[in-house]
Amino acid sequence: MIPQYPDHFQPSQRVYPTVSFVIPAHNESNYLGNTLACLHRSAKDLNLNYEVIVVDDDSSDETHAIAEANGARVISVKLRNIGAVRNAGAKHARYTCLFFLDADTLLPQRTLQQSLDAICEGVAGGGAHVVIDEIEKIHWTKLMLYYGVRLVWQTIGGWAAGCFMYCRRDLFEHFGGFDEEYFAAEELFFSRSVKAHGRFKIVRHPVITSSRKFHSYSTLELIRFVCLPLISTKGKFKSKLGLEVLYDHDR
Repeated sequence: MIPQYPDHFQPSQRVYPTVSFVIPAHNESNYLGNTLACLHRSAKDLNLNYEVIVVDDDSSDETHAIAEANGARVISVKLRNIGAVRNAGAKHARYTCLFFLDADTLLPQRTLQQSLDAICEGVAGGGAHVVIDEIEKIHWTKLMLYYGVRLVWQTIGGWAAGCFMYCRRDLFEHFGGFDEEYFAAEELFFSRSVKAHGRFKIVRHPVITSSRKFHSYSTLELIRFVCLPLISTKGKFKSKLGLEVLYDHDR
């Protein structure tokens, strides 16, 4: 049986539940500082009781030091599996709600507020719309690919984007978190698990994520990555083959 929130989490009183932010990071020194600064501003604007957990996944740069300097609790692992890294952070979480945020993604105050309002109104979990920073610098062919994926993934599929997901912690623990057998599409499996146990919502205000993958990879490489789920079975995600866009951080 899934536990229920006590009365003080009702939306009429506008007292938000406590939040654990989990950020997986592998060699993210170029982005992590801005992500954490934006996160702290948004959380403090809402007077949240919160914690930030950065899961440093075998970084060789200044990720660990930057995380600590910006008020995060750092968990060091050597997993190189995004679902397993997120689970490792969730295991150390102390608070009521889990928010999973990528290290190159900014969480505006309004997006955070809409997500917390949704939880207070009985939503079990979800995500947010996504916009790309410096989108004007991206070639039109890559933009068409991006808009096509967004249409299929969020508008039609109704799934959360991997760069931002939120969920009640009790529910997350109930369905077992992210499936660590897979190296990709963990947000799809997460979305399905949440929907199977409660209401799911993609909030309207977006998060802002880095455009680095659009600059680091060719159009053909991105098409290959996007089409991978269409040309392979679910089991193929048990290998990193074809997932360089997710795991090759040296580019």
